[in-house]
Order: sequence, then structure tokens, then C-alpha cells
Amino acid sequence: MKLSDITHEARIAAASVFDAAAEALHPTVRLGVTGLSRAGKTVFITALVNTLVNGGRLPLFRAYADGRLIGARLSPQPDDSVPRFDIETHMKALLDERRWPESTRRIAELRLVLEFQSETFLGRRRGSTFLTLDIVDYPGEWLLDLGLMGKSYAQWSAETVAMSRKGARKAFAAAWHTHLATLDPNAPENESAAKTSADLFTAYLREARTSRDTLSALPPGRFLMPGDLEGSPMLTFAPLDVAADGIPQPGSLHAMMARRYDAYVREIVRPFFRDHFARLDRQIVLVDVLAALDAGPDAVADLESALTDVLDAFRHGRNSWLSTLFRPRVERILFAATKADHLHHSSHDRLEAILGRLVQRARERAQFAGAKVDVLAISAVRATREALAKQGRHELPVIAGTPEKGERSGDQVFTGTEEIGVFPGDLPADPEVALSPGGYKGRADGGEGDVGILKFRPPKIENGPWEKKQLPHIRMDRVLEFLLGDKLV
Repeated sequence: MKLSDITHEARIAAASVFDAAAEALHPTVRLGVTGLSRAGKTVFITALVNTLVNGGRLPLFRAYADGRLIGARLSPQPDDSVPRFDIETHMKALLDERRWPESTRRIAELRLVLEFQSETFLGRRRGSTFLTLDIVDYPGEWLLDLGLMGKSYAQWSAETVAMSRKGARKAFAAAWHTHLATLDPNAPENESAAKTSADLFTAYLREARTSRDTLSALPPGRFLMPGDLEGSPMLTFAPLDVAADGIPQPGSLHAMMARRYDAYVREIVRPFFRDHFARLDRQIVLVDVLAALDAGPDAVADLESALTDVLDAFRHGRNSWLSTLFRPRVERILFAATKADHLHHSSHDRLEAILGRLVQRARERAQFAGAKVDVLAISAVRATREALAKQGRHELPVIAGTPEKGERSGDQVFTGTEEIGVFPGDLPADPEVALSPGGYKGRADGGEGDVGILKFRPPKIENGPWEKKQLPHIRMDRVLEFLLGDKLV
């Protein structure tokens, strides 16, 4: 083991001992929230907080349904070095302005304190009990970066170049490939060549991310979200066409790229893992499965690869007192297929089954290690409602909602005020069929499958002057029960 690896593990152990000592006095759950490709992380956290603070219809969240959850309140930010999740601004956007909040672009935290009564006799005799919930929000691109810690620059280069020459990626990477062919890895290091290569490589990643194909496995994540690192040498590198076991010659372009890759892993990826990710107890990964299905087989295959990489990044398994002290593990991982409100309720279980199929192999490995892994189809904020529409003498199920201003379906462009009914996508009962080319048939009326990509405005919340505003949802009670239920007994 390298000295840097030993130091890395020692710092994790030290932080874990500190956390364990603090939790002995104040029971705490650290929940990580991440997502891939516009899956709705900010919306989910805002809805989660709204649901815990204001309540709602939560029949399967036992502590709430039994009346044992007395309340939840926001508490001061736990970590002075991490930005606070701007819950007030996001709540105003959803509840008052009927617009979706800005997406996650950096790490943020939020602390909630839950007051509840134990379900045991002795617990009830003691009165109220408190659980601190620390929510850690971070971009999914950062999660995919964790796989870089176990790879050399040569290994990462060989894998990335090979992947870029397959399927939809090949067209996106054409300009970068042209430049790559002109580079000799053994040539003297050259700042201009490195910068041009990094710019073209970043453009390839960005086009792959923003295209209709919604490709998911696109590390390094900071290339897409550089923040204050933009222009830094740590982001001025790119893959070269080298063998996975290649050794760079001193002073070569290969050596220069490898040095900067190593700095990226050492200064960006490892600190994120040590200071935030390694301290998580629970994790939810949000996935926009519908967008991948709508985009086609390449996007689906890429999503499956990304989800496998995500689970590989976790230290999963059941925590013992020793592991809690020195090598904490994520005990529960929930994969959630978002935007279930874009489908009729008869397809919710089918959407869940498709996501389950996508994470099947990685899920089995995590369960073997002792972790609990579950899969759900959810909508943290339900933007549509179900209705019936007449087509001739028949009535067909539709979803009704208000498309955002500028959205279009065919030749119609929406103004953001009119409510429409749309025939939802018809998902096959067999996940294998859904994941095969042409398996997702789109709308039930035979039209284009645009339900997965049509954006609806948040619902209008109507309530009396003394009532709390509660956001409608799909299966958030099951989310809360899986992630927190065992801690509220």
C-alpha cells in the first residue's frame, strides 16, 4: 500500500472516531443525496424537508402514520466549511412561484432535528427522543469520480478512449479524436497541446451530457462543473492513446498528463471521499430512467454502466462497532427512478422493475456485503394528476399537467398557463423487453415517446390560511421508511 493510501485511510479513521463520539451524545444519520443526469436532487431534498416539517399523506412511513413523529425542525449548519443547502429559496420556488429550483452544482448540507416517541414501552416512559438528520447534497458527477482512485492515468486513458469510440459517443468525440491522433505521448511535454486536448475533451463530455442521448458515465466530474478550479492545471489534462499498463517517459507529454491526473485524484477526489462520502450512513441515488429509455439503447447501456460504477464506489455493508469507529460503511442504499408522475400508476411498478434490472449485478454484490439495497419508482413532487380522456367511444387514461413555458409537443408550443392531458408512455411488463432496442413504445396512442422529456410546472398548492403547504408526491413514504424508519423505533 502506498504512503498516500495509508495517510488517506488514517484521516478517515480519525474523522470516524470523532463522529462516533459525537453520535454517542446525539444520535445522527448522515444521508447522502446524489443523482445522475438531471434526476432532480434539489427538488428531492426540498420535498423531503417539506414532508418531514409539514407532513402529508404518508401511510407507509410508520413513525408518522402511528403518530410517533412529533415534529421536525431545521437546525444550524453542522459544518462551517460547507455551504448550506438553500432550502428557503428552493421552497419558495416550488410552493409560491411554481418553478423548479436551480440544479445542484456544488456540495451543500442541511441539518434537521426530528423529535419522536419510541415504540417500545421503556422508550415511551422516557418521553421524546431526538434524531439529527444531516443531508449531504452533491453532484452525481463527483460520485463517478470516486472510481478514479483505484486507477492509474494509463488505465483511465485506455478505458476512456476505448469507450469514446463506441456508439453515440463516437460522433460527440470526433473533434477530440482528430486532435488525439496528432499527439505523440512520448513527445516532450507541451502546455499548448495539453490545453487544446483538455478543451476538446471537455467539449466532448459536455455534448454527451446535454444531448438527447443523456449519457451518464462521464468522469472526471469537475470538467463539467469546474467552479473556481476552471483553468487550473489540475483540470488541464486529457486521455492519451496509450496502453493500460503504459509507463510514461520522464519529461514527456504522457508524464505531464499523468502528473496532473494524479494531482486531480489527490487534491480533489480523495478529499471529497474522506471529508464527505466516507462519513455517510445512508445514500439515495436518483435516476432519470425515462430519459434514458426515451434516448435509446446507447443511453440505457451507458446508464447501466454508470450505476454499476456508483455502487462500486460505496463502502457498503453492515456496520459493527469497530467499523463504525475506523472504517464506516453505507448501511442502506436506495436507488430511485424519478419522474414517476410522467406515467400512469399502472406503470410505476414496471419502472421500478426496469431500474432494478439496471442495478441487479451491483445490488447483489452490495447485499452480499451486508448492505440493504432497495429500488423504488418515485416522484418527490407530483406535477401531474391522472384523468380519463375520450377517444371515439373509448376512455383512455391520461396524465394532466401544465407544461413549462416554451415546451413543445409536435407543432404546439406551450405558454406555461394551459393544462393539457397527455397519453403516458406504455412501459412493457418485462424489463428485458423495455431495455431492448425499440422496447419503449412511447405514448399509448402510438405517437412519439415525448412523455419522458416533456417538462411540467410544479403543481399549484391550494390551502387555507392556517394549513401547512404540503407537496403531493408518489411513494415518498416508502423512501422515508427505508432510509429512516429503523432509526425512529
